[in-house]
Parts: sequence; C-alpha cells; structure tokens
Amino acid sequence: MDLRSSRADTVRAFGTLSLGAGFLTSLLTMPSSSDGLKPQILAAFLILTGIGLRIEAAITDRKS
Repeated sequence: MDLRSSRADTVRAFGTLSLGAGFLTSLLTMPSSSDGLKPQILAAFLILTGIGLRIEAAITDRKS
C-alpha cells in the first residue's frame, strides 16, 4: 500500500467521524432550545469539515 492511498484512507475515516459527530450533536441538541445556537454552530462546522475531508480523500484517491 502506498503512502498516498494510506493517507486518503485516514482522511476519509476522519471525515466520516466528523460527519457522524456533527449529525449526532445536531440530533442531541435539537429537542432542547435553552442552549441557544452554539451547539448547532459546532455541529455545522463538524459537518462541513467532514464533507471537506471526504472530498479531499476522494480527489487524492482518484489521482493515485
């Protein structure tokens, strides 16, 4: 296994983990409206980061 493929697999795993954490944060804070908007902003950043990492892994994997 070459280094580029290994890096793409690692980035893809972190992207999936970030997506999962973002969706979980969003779902857990949805029923409670007393916390304000801060958890939803965190969830949005996690989801966007996860999407970006998954796209980066796809582009890197396609080049190899």
